[in-house]
Parts: sequence; structure tokens; C-alpha cells
Amino acid sequence: MRLSGVSRGLIAALMASTTLTACGGGGAARPELPPATFVANKEQPGEEYIIGPLDSLSIFVWRNPELSSKVQVRPDGRITTPLISDMPAVGKTPAMLAADMKLALGEYIKDPIVSVIVDSFSGTFSQQVRIVGATQKPASLPYRANMTLLDAMIAVGGLGEYAAGNKARLIRYDRKTGKQTEYGLRINKLLKDGDASANVKLEPGDVIIIPESMF
Repeated sequence: MRLSGVSRGLIAALMASTTLTACGGGGAARPELPPATFVANKEQPGEEYIIGPLDSLSIFVWRNPELSSKVQVRPDGRITTPLISDMPAVGKTPAMLAADMKLALGEYIKDPIVSVIVDSFSGTFSQQVRIVGATQKPASLPYRANMTLLDAMIAVGGLGEYAAGNKARLIRYDRKTGKQTEYGLRINKLLKDGDASANVKLEPGDVIIIPESMF
């Protein structure tokens, strides 16, 4: 499947904006991430979920059903519930939003107990894994705890007909240093040869770029 003009433009923009902190320049080989097992040896929680635009939330106010509601986060990142208008939600964890709502509702009722549950999620871009290029269906995937490259490739339907999977790249942003690092991926080895060493663990915010073969 050949790339559309939009996909080509997106890949070019990502390539232009990437700082190659790990490659050293001069065409040096990209570093590779350590292998990950197909099934996590130990399931463990991921990072705390950050509410994003268009997430659907259930808000419960104990013993006050008239104040409980199901809402969708607006594109501007805010929500409106009974007694509360335009409460900022994006960028907060559910616990943080519950604490803010408890403070706001405290003006109307005594010692409210508030719980916030994410029913369906899109997540912020920093919590998505984006796959672009020569795949069956480029996509932004909400990150899940213990997510691997294999999980992401299954979600996008595998490689496109002309994909150069072993030349794919993973771009990862380090929040501590503020730098991006580029790693090499061997997706053909993973999907076509079943090479377990080519499966790697993903992190929130990863971008996977899969080029087309020149032949």
C-alpha cells in the first residue's frame, strides 16, 4: 500500500523535528532497545493516567446522586457538571480532578466525597503511541501498561505491502532531559520471522515511523 500525500508530509515533518541524540551523526547505526517478552513476566501498573480531551468520565458524589453525572471532556479540556461550570480536566489524574471537584462542591455541600472514573479514553498525546508510514492503518493508540511493539503492530493491522519494517524507527522523548532519542526497530524480523528479540517495550508518547522500501 503506497503512502498518501498526508502520510508522506507527516513523516517528513516528524523527521525534520527529530533531534538524533543517540546516533552521533554521520550515518551511525541507531541503537536498539532491549528485547521484551511477548507476555510481561510481571504485570504492573503503568504511569498514572492523565485525562485527555474527549475522554468520557463518570463522576460520583456520595449521597448526592443529583450531583453525580457522566460527562465528556470538551476539546478545550474542560467539563461542566451540576453546580460546576468549566472545570479544567485535561492534564489531571482522576484523583486530582476528584480533589478539585471536592473543593468546588464544598461551597455548596458539607464534606463532599467525590470519585472520578474514566469510562472511555483517548488520552493526551503524551500518553499515546503513534504509528505512521507504511502500515495497514496508521493510528494513534492509547498507551496501555506493559504495551509492546507486537501489541501496537497488531492494533494497526501489521505492515503495508511495501514496508521496510527492518528500517523502522522509534522516537522517544525523555521528559527528564527534554531530548528525543531515535532507536532502530526490526519489525520484519518480529512479524515475519517470529524473532522474539525484535519485540520491545513501548512507553507513553512513543512515535514509530515505518518507511517504504525503495524497491
